Amino acid sequence: MELWIIATFFAAAFQTLRFMLQKTLTAGALSATGSTFARFAYTAPGAVLVAVGYLWVTQSAVPSLGLWFWIWALVGGVSQILATVFVVMTFKERSFAVGVTLKKTEVLQTAFIGFVLLGEIVSLGGWLAIAIGLVGVLLLSKTPDMGSLWQGLRSRAVMLGLTSGFFFAICGVGYRATTLEIPSDDPMLRAVISLVMVSSMQALILAVWLAWREPGQIRATWEARKTAIWLGISSLFGTVGWFLAFTLQKAAYVYAVGQVELVFSLMATVLFFREKLSVREFLGIGVLALSIILLVLLG
Repeated sequence: MELWIIATFFAAAFQTLRFMLQKTLTAGALSATGSTFARFAYTAPGAVLVAVGYLWVTQSAVPSLGLWFWIWALVGGVSQILATVFVVMTFKERSFAVGVTLKKTEVLQTAFIGFVLLGEIVSLGGWLAIAIGLVGVLLLSKTPDMGSLWQGLRSRAVMLGLTSGFFFAICGVGYRATTLEIPSDDPMLRAVISLVMVSSMQALILAVWLAWREPGQIRATWEARKTAIWLGISSLFGTVGWFLAFTLQKAAYVYAVGQVELVFSLMATVLFFREKLSVREFLGIGVLALSIILLVLLG
């Protein structure tokens, strides 16, 4: 199995854990923005330690970072902040697994944005797999309390999920571009350097925002540290996986394989949050799983 696929599975597993912790935090004193800040604030110190440790072990020097690195890092970082806020808001509207699934429209959107911004072309087999994945999303966009499919697609939950997917798409393309701007042949070095710079930037941006708009959330983040520190750790490992995958493969393909997160979210929904899924939702998740297999075989 190729390294980028392994890295994506690794990232998806830790991302599921991160979203579980964020859902738990937002059920308490933290807002969607506050829990997002907690994620980056508790990730950045660990990212610095990982990067320093990697540089020391490999005896590598910090590569020079040009203007376009910082531009793409800012685009990806801000997009991820917005995407995370929207997906956490989605969790309040629908079940955990369906909330994660709705954000997975990022795959289609990433393929288009990646072509427009980076000129990366998805193969015919890749488009087939992505289209099948869209069918799974459509199946998951309707639940018994939402009436017709069209009504389901117009619901607040779906709009939040689609918006989250849009910003995650920009984030993925931005992060791939960020890693490609680092002059090194070592994909792990590019991943950890990108992680440090982006997570630190995100923590600073959100700290300024919360101090201005939601000052009580900074204190609440500290008071929730017993849970938030695990949020930071899971985010750290997950983000290393994403950055490593983005250095090795197109963002659209990474996100497509990353839909394995749905399997993990299903397990979390049933076993941890005790939420029930309908037959239609199980079918939708199954169709999405099929799209992942086809992408690996045909993409």
